[in-house]
Amino acid sequence: MGNWVANDGLSFIVILVWLGLNAFLFVHFYMVFLSDKWFYTRAILGHALSWARAPAACLNFNCMLILLPVCRNLLSFLRGSIQRCSRSAARQLDRNLTFHKLVAYMIALHTAIHIIAHLFNFERFMDAQRDSNNTLQYVLSQIGNKENQMFLNPIRTKDTNPTYVMFTTIAGLTGVVITLALILMITSSTEVIRRSYFEVFWFTHHLFVIFFIGLVIHGIGRIVRGQTSASLKENNPQTCEKYYLEWGKNGTFCAVPNFEGNPPGTWMWVVGPMFLYLCERLVRFIRSQQKVVITKVVMHPSKTLELQMRMKGFKMEVGQYVFMQCPSISQLEWHPFTLTSAPEEDHFSVHIRIVGDWTDALYKACGGDKNEVKEAWTLPKVAVDGPFGTASEDVFRYEVVMLVGAGIGVTPFASILKSVWYKYVHQNANVFTKKIYFYWLCPETQAFEWFADLLQSLEGQMMEKGLTDFLSYNIYLTRWKETEAAHFTVHHEAENDPITGLKQKTLYGKPNWSTEFNNIAAKHNGSKVGVFLCGPPALAKSLGKQCRTHSVSGVKFIFNKENF
Repeated sequence: MGNWVANDGLSFIVILVWLGLNAFLFVHFYMVFLSDKWFYTRAILGHALSWARAPAACLNFNCMLILLPVCRNLLSFLRGSIQRCSRSAARQLDRNLTFHKLVAYMIALHTAIHIIAHLFNFERFMDAQRDSNNTLQYVLSQIGNKENQMFLNPIRTKDTNPTYVMFTTIAGLTGVVITLALILMITSSTEVIRRSYFEVFWFTHHLFVIFFIGLVIHGIGRIVRGQTSASLKENNPQTCEKYYLEWGKNGTFCAVPNFEGNPPGTWMWVVGPMFLYLCERLVRFIRSQQKVVITKVVMHPSKTLELQMRMKGFKMEVGQYVFMQCPSISQLEWHPFTLTSAPEEDHFSVHIRIVGDWTDALYKACGGDKNEVKEAWTLPKVAVDGPFGTASEDVFRYEVVMLVGAGIGVTPFASILKSVWYKYVHQNANVFTKKIYFYWLCPETQAFEWFADLLQSLEGQMMEKGLTDFLSYNIYLTRWKETEAAHFTVHHEAENDPITGLKQKTLYGKPNWSTEFNNIAAKHNGSKVGVFLCGPPALAKSLGKQCRTHSVSGVKFIFNKENF
């Protein structure tokens, strides 16, 4: 329980507070619309009025939050400030995209409730207008036909239909636009679309601009109306409801009720986050205009492109990432890449796996499909925005560290391993980390090629310096089984591994994480072990469970996951 609190306790509290605020707003505004002010509105609409207005309040609250988790400069600043006081609190900022998705799902839920309730409302407004039996609903619907009267029923004639009204009112039209934008943004954010058709995700996600514009002007028409304070004194619905046929006639004590619409209030919820996001975009635009020089291009096997670059004033920490744009390919697209260089190097670098249209175009622009070497002046211009912080920044705050990378997810650990080596070579006494356990899980042998070169270099230099103890690494071919790798066993006695060329032999299948955690716990009793993962959600779930299970009084495993 103690380790669960250390790993997930604060996140649980944040989510609980967020859900509690949603529940409070829903119940509060549901009850608000049960007051006398809305008595006659409810006479037409029933409780569908409250069911429409309560989720609207929750939508305002969540739309206020939705932009904050993607203000990356703000989060990097907060992370640097908070981690001086609380490492656990700073780690919550690494889950910004998870929270962003949760808020988006909550927006979708309340949008669905809001739409369904208003569909009922439009039908009931229409039915009230068409009722010819002098019912209270019909009488209320006729208010507004005379001068100096404000209508209650927005449908002013019976010779129409709710669909026409929906597309000819500000609330209806903007509601349709908002809903379509939301559907496109959420559906294009699914894992399959985002990974296979990143451009689709990128462009449709920028519909948030239309979404927020529509959201702000959605309530300008003041289509939902309640009784005014002055009218409540002249026509108390608790007393006057039964005399609705006598309203306003001589000798009656009940005047014709007067109505007013709620002033639009959404802008008050979202103006602050919108201003912060505009500042964020301005900072990123200014920074992205700085000149970037590509100093070296390396074509690794299996179509992996390494770009080494320099930019004035660029400062990084291990495990951080940048957004890159290539104007000759696209003026609008920005793609995130983890930095694979160390802060101690005189350049910064990224390794780009060629898996899509944009990366393939960059590969060709850098001459990856040609044998001749391109001159520096012929290389494409690129813009860089960043760097931005991640969970890996905390790696040197733990005495013992477990690094787990899956496939291309190994990239943030290239920066860490390089930096650790530089610190040890220069005998930096401030290095708190004394032991690193590195696990790399790859489906196929091709994925080893570029990173194996780095490990070979580190392995050789560690042996020269006699520093082989601080780094233990294990490489797993996850799609191979021992039986399928039988033809390699003849080389098992060779000094180096036949696949990677490393002295550490490649393992087949998947790690037994329970055994690995037990071994590390036995060797480092009394330590806090930082577990850092860059990999798929299923692996994150498994490692998170192992961290909670194997944390005992003597050792604690603190789980950290990269999120992009």
